[in-house]
Amino acid sequence: MFIDKANIHLKAGKGGDGAVAFRREKYVPAGGPAGGDGGKGGNVVFIVDEGMKTLMDFRYKKHYRAENGEDGKNKNMFGKDGGDMILKVPPGTIIKDEKTGVILADLTEKDKPVIVARGGNGGKGNSNFKTSTRQAPNFAIAGEAGEERSVILELKLIADVGLIGFPNVGKSTLLSVATSATPKIANYHFTTIAPNLGVVKTKYGDSFVLADIPGLIEGAHKGTGLGHEFLRHVERTKLLIHVLDSAGVEGRDPIEDYEKINEELKEYNLKLWDKPQIVAANKVDIPSAEENIVRLKSLLEGKNIQLFTISAATGKGIDELMVFAAKKLKEIEETITVEATIDEEEKLYKFKPEEEKLFTIAKEGNTYIIEGNFVERLVNSTNFDDMDSLAYFQKVLRKRGIIDELKELGIQEEDNVKIGEIEFQYYD
Repeated sequence: MFIDKANIHLKAGKGGDGAVAFRREKYVPAGGPAGGDGGKGGNVVFIVDEGMKTLMDFRYKKHYRAENGEDGKNKNMFGKDGGDMILKVPPGTIIKDEKTGVILADLTEKDKPVIVARGGNGGKGNSNFKTSTRQAPNFAIAGEAGEERSVILELKLIADVGLIGFPNVGKSTLLSVATSATPKIANYHFTTIAPNLGVVKTKYGDSFVLADIPGLIEGAHKGTGLGHEFLRHVERTKLLIHVLDSAGVEGRDPIEDYEKINEELKEYNLKLWDKPQIVAANKVDIPSAEENIVRLKSLLEGKNIQLFTISAATGKGIDELMVFAAKKLKEIEETITVEATIDEEEKLYKFKPEEEKLFTIAKEGNTYIIEGNFVERLVNSTNFDDMDSLAYFQKVLRKRGIIDELKELGIQEEDNVKIGEIEFQYYD
């Protein structure tokens, strides 16, 4: 079964805590601070594996976590960095943030790893806080929490040319004749429930990837049937071959079919509707096709769309169709690439630490509640029984603008301030 969408949860590793330690060497009775820094937490990294074709693995395992960094050690020894969690996906996988819908990564090339959840930085050991007036700091900084997010993986097949059309018009047969692909073929609707790929090699030595896109139906743009899943695969193709049943074997009108399919593309995404098309009128070996071929020629004359009459069953006209498709591909601008399939509002997100809000302050009665990974980590790193550690705590609150924001919110002397489980009174 072809799985082209999966929801998973990612958690990067937490940075190791800095150590509080002192030199205890022989003949050094009053050794200085010797606490090492914590190691960095591991990242969650995605890479392309060209041997993968589906997202099947992510259907059964939903949670992925990178290793935490190791805590700092005595003798100024740094903790070991946490190992990255490496996740392999098929080429053409898009990763979206589940909460915001922002595209985090568009993976099309191998050997280009993308970090989707960053590990936390390691904390600082007490040896970092030694000064001329603070000879024996009795505090260290805890490691940062790693990023945590739920993401949606979407696989869009990468093909140069896509075969579109209503079910049972002969797309799978055409693919099997034009390439070495062996799609399942039978005489009923929705035979193809997953796109099939094959490589076309023309008699002139040109080659391209051809995809048999599952049959569309009316209402596909609204999600009717498997509409959205099918239309998703059309987005990456550069050229479309619109296959029609020119004989009307099932009582269908190829003119109406042509217009309905294009309307579905237009309603789903205007970029799909604008893609270059070639029309392949299939089943011309059946006598009833002649009249419809005349009608199709009349319809397409003013649309600057090339019409080919073919028979997937006998092979008639297929070589000419594929040669023309290869030529058309060369004419298509190079700008029609994977990137062009992404809407302008879905801009690729780049991690920028400075964008992250370090804290938030909310007021409840006379209590000001400060929240955020940064301030919670600061509290956890503070030894409130040690004057040096407490002085450092207050210094950081001022430096990061927390005191200024409390004043803007109207804090008064002796009002309560709460960070995590710690509550204290404010004095300027």
